[in-house]
Amino acid sequence: MIDRWDEEDEASRIRSRPRTIGEYFAAERPLLAPLPDEPFEAGRLFTPRVDRYSQIGIRNNRYSVPVRLIGRTVRVMLHASELVVYDGREEVARHERLIAKGGARLDLDHYLEALVRKPGALPGAPALDQARSAGRFTPVHDAWWAAACKAHGEREGTRALIEVLLLGRHLPHEHLVAGLAAALRSGALTADAVALEARKAAEADTRTPAEPEPPATDRATVTSLTERRLAQLPPDTRPLPSVAHYDQLLRHRRPSRPTP
Repeated sequence: MIDRWDEEDEASRIRSRPRTIGEYFAAERPLLAPLPDEPFEAGRLFTPRVDRYSQIGIRNNRYSVPVRLIGRTVRVMLHASELVVYDGREEVARHERLIAKGGARLDLDHYLEALVRKPGALPGAPALDQARSAGRFTPVHDAWWAAACKAHGEREGTRALIEVLLLGRHLPHEHLVAGLAAALRSGALTADAVALEARKAAEADTRTPAEPEPPATDRATVTSLTERRLAQLPPDTRPLPSVAHYDQLLRHRRPSRPTP
């Protein structure tokens, strides 16, 4: 739209000047300096302090940051549609900007380290409600969580779920959900089992068409991490250990029996 306006203005004149805007610009173009190499930062800078709830206040709204930053001052670049939070030069959070006042944008991942120590705070956490609304916490999460609590108890089942959520920092979300579903079908209610199934889902996505597909089974199976690691080790060709040398030492040190 702006380009169209420029083209329309090229033929116009400012008051009684003898030349058009386009003619003046053609004479001025060779004198213009080149554009800078670095892009112009169009955001507004803020330096708020992280409160005890691991949140910062920007323009009458609240945004979460990782709990390790509580009490520290961070840099925030506020743009038209998002804000980016930096700790030094490291980007630590990125949120969609809230337009209305008095709102809060909370990321469940920012609170996981604290929730591991206090798993009872997870069911009523506002960040969990926002994760459900955004589709990051799916019905598969809820089903696996309920099964884990039934098997291990509320506290340990919730802690296992938090460990699963921590896996999301290293695994894509779709693979983690697939791992949760496979582990749930198998009755494997540990974070290690979910991690293994998620990696298997990732390997299936990256498998080339030439590679054969694994045989399908009616019931999902979960391989232990120990068996998986042992299967990848090279064969051990060393001879079995022998205790013959120790037997010789025992014979030398055994006292002789007195003759009757």
